[in-house]
Amino acid sequence: MTATLDVCRELYNAGLQERIEAWKCRTPVRVFDQINQLPEIKAVRADLAGVFSQVLQDTLRRLDKTYQAFFGRVQRGQKAGFPRFKGRNRYDSFTYPQSGFELGAKLQLSKIGNLKIKQHRDIAGQIKTLTIRREAGCWYACFSVQYEPTRLPHSSNHIAIDVGLEAFATLSDGTRIENHRYYKTAQAKLRRAQRKVARRQNKKSKRRHKAILLLQKAHRHVANQRKDFQHKLSTQLVQNFGTIAVEDLNIKGLSAGVLGKAIHDVGWSTFLNMLAYKAENAGRQLLKLDPRYTSQECPQRSRYRKESPVETSALLRLRCNDRTRPGGGIRNLGAWTTPSSANSGAVRPCCLRSPSPSGRGGCHGIDFSYLLQLQRTPSAFPWCVGWRL
Repeated sequence: MTATLDVCRELYNAGLQERIEAWKCRTPVRVFDQINQLPEIKAVRADLAGVFSQVLQDTLRRLDKTYQAFFGRVQRGQKAGFPRFKGRNRYDSFTYPQSGFELGAKLQLSKIGNLKIKQHRDIAGQIKTLTIRREAGCWYACFSVQYEPTRLPHSSNHIAIDVGLEAFATLSDGTRIENHRYYKTAQAKLRRAQRKVARRQNKKSKRRHKAILLLQKAHRHVANQRKDFQHKLSTQLVQNFGTIAVEDLNIKGLSAGVLGKAIHDVGWSTFLNMLAYKAENAGRQLLKLDPRYTSQECPQRSRYRKESPVETSALLRLRCNDRTRPGGGIRNLGAWTTPSSANSGAVRPCCLRSPSPSGRGGCHGIDFSYLLQLQRTPSAFPWCVGWRL
């Protein structure tokens, strides 16, 4: 399989070089033109003849998809990122798009042979493609299948989820799910593994290669821990609730701030994607609600005040005698998914939210003088009960 990867990588780089030269000469080259050259190349190169034909064709199609994505980013005005040549450690998979493989007691691959495989569960549906992937020194067989969705029995239960950093999620029924912080827990081990790689400066040495494998395995362990937790939680929520409401967060924008490492560690995006496709498969309803002002609107007294996040959290705790910041926001989300006489059983859509006074969202800055004045004169707010800042 390593030899197959090397041949596919060499073909990918050769196809990329041909496209670059063709662009310089202003002679377009299509993916079918490159695929039609494969029989002639096989007659000259014996190593290409030892690889299944559809695997080679898929390599050139993968290159064409990369090119199309590049020009698409250019047209949209995004950061383009021209396709790059693949080094030995940057090409780690090849695909059987239609045939050439068979799964039985062993995995049979054309031009490779029979391989032992640890099949952790039965495959349901019709197998369409097979991708062989190398990761951290291990090999994985990834099957894509076509099957009918498994609809779960109808459930009238509803829940709202407020993801966070202090707790991974807070549910509208009061359940608080712990944030395990897998990356932060493993940082000491990752730091030692990274230093071991840095000390081995000869990039061709076997000792450096072994150190890189240890570092990759450490990162893979953290990723597997996070995925296992998120799979179990998302499956539990989909099985128990018919309607699930979440905040439609701009996770990419949030991760660019000072809390980027913590946001990447908690893995909101992966969890919400798991929740989305599992809810679709089970016939559940997943609502993505507008997150603006969910922590600035009092769920008990329906009072609203546009303030900064810190100031508003203090005000909500004062008004409702609530000392948990996520509580107000998650109760608001839960109220929007709960049938009532006011909305006649309908779900309150995010478009009904009242806009900010300035017409735009965001933080207006923290007014510390106002907080100090509020602390000195508590009698001005009769609804304050037993509060401290």
